[in-house]
Amino acid sequence: MLDEPEAALSPQRQLAFLRIVRDLTKNNECQFIIATHSPILLGYPGATILSFDDGTIEEMEYEMTEHYQLTKYFLQHREKLLKDLFKE
Repeated sequence: MLDEPEAALSPQRQLAFLRIVRDLTKNNECQFIIATHSPILLGYPGATILSFDDGTIEEMEYEMTEHYQLTKYFLQHREKLLKDLFKE
């Protein structure tokens, strides 16, 4: 069980971490439960993603997570998002 392991990891190190997870789980000898806000870690192939928002537990698709959607929007509309954010 890991709580936000991405906190001290750069995006490149998060990808390296995913490789370690895959290596440790490829023979079904172990499993990981990871609490994360990282769209990189959430993107692990075949991961079961659970949302604990609003007092309920729901399984979600990767593309439906708030973290994925916000990151995608930021990458596609960075200037607009920052302009709106810094508007006085």
